[in-house]
Amino acid sequence: MDLFQAIILGIIQGVTEFLPISSTAHLRIIPALIGWGDPGAAFTAVIQFGTLVAVIIYFYKDIIHISRSVIQGITSGKLLHNRDAQLGWMIAAGTIPIVIFGLTFKHSIETSLRSLYVISASMILLALVLIVAEAITKKKMTSGEKLKSLDELSWKEAIIVGLWQTVALIPGSSRSGTTITGGLFIGMTRETAARFSFLLSLPSVFAAGVLELVKQRHELFSADIGILNLVVSTVVSGIVGYASIAFLLEYLKKHTTYIFIIYRIVLGIVLFYLLLSGAIAPL
Repeated sequence: MDLFQAIILGIIQGVTEFLPISSTAHLRIIPALIGWGDPGAAFTAVIQFGTLVAVIIYFYKDIIHISRSVIQGITSGKLLHNRDAQLGWMIAAGTIPIVIFGLTFKHSIETSLRSLYVISASMILLALVLIVAEAITKKKMTSGEKLKSLDELSWKEAIIVGLWQTVALIPGSSRSGTTITGGLFIGMTRETAARFSFLLSLPSVFAAGVLELVKQRHELFSADIGILNLVVSTVVSGIVGYASIAFLLEYLKKHTTYIFIIYRIVLGIVLFYLLLSGAIAPL
């Protein structure tokens, strides 16, 4: 990996991490099309620190309020004393499923599931599921049913969205895509589903990044990748990721997710064709 590749990979990570089009898919597809090697699951997990910082900076007020309330609840013995504290524990509860499934299927996620066949299928199939979620949301809005805001989220709903987040372990599915889909199914507004998706991602992305950094530090800091390239890619992903968050939240206030659905289906079909024609290798 050279510095140019590191910058390009950082841009790809930053743009696609928060849009419901899958960052892992693009970090596999684009290098394959260009002729670069697979940057690997460890590299992908570590440069997510950049987009993690982007979430922290963008939602710093929410994070401060939630963290302060959780700490106050712990020290006072009243864990659920206000809505911010409840939301903090909901995020913790919603994170449990992805931790369990992530550790259980870690080897498959990092190896066989990174096949471009799997990525192609998940991009198309989960786009179709998102179409169903959009149709249900439209029906609710047409009937005058009030969609849920973040303040109206229940424990059951937080865990349901957390279970949807586990689907994002499949490369090509998209963390924001699966959690937004889950949010729409339980009656959240698109913007609310996206906001909760980003907040819910914080613990799992941080944990995954630390785990891979510790376990794969020799590979990540080797001459093949290099510390400078890793740092540059992470910083670039954070800067671009911040802009991506701002764009998506503003976009979803007035628009559906159909533009992303169409993109996923088209890219999935093109990728499948390239694989069948032998233009690119699945692994």
